[in-house]
Amino acid sequence: MRNKTFDCIVLTLVIIGAINWGLVGFFNFNLVSMIFGGIPWITRIIYALVGLGGLYLISFYTNLGGSEA
Repeated sequence: MRNKTFDCIVLTLVIIGAINWGLVGFFNFNLVSMIFGGIPWITRIIYALVGLGGLYLISFYTNLGGSEA
């Protein structure tokens, strides 16, 4: 049984991270660094949370094609 609220929060966080990486790749613009640039430890925490969220979302592959009872 999964916690849907937690799943939505993690998915949103990873989507924001993906958008940030898209901005970096296409426009060389890092939104996270722009917002939290003066506080580098917060930036590192955000990147770490996005990375952990990505690892957590790997577990979604086990649910593809499955039915939820």
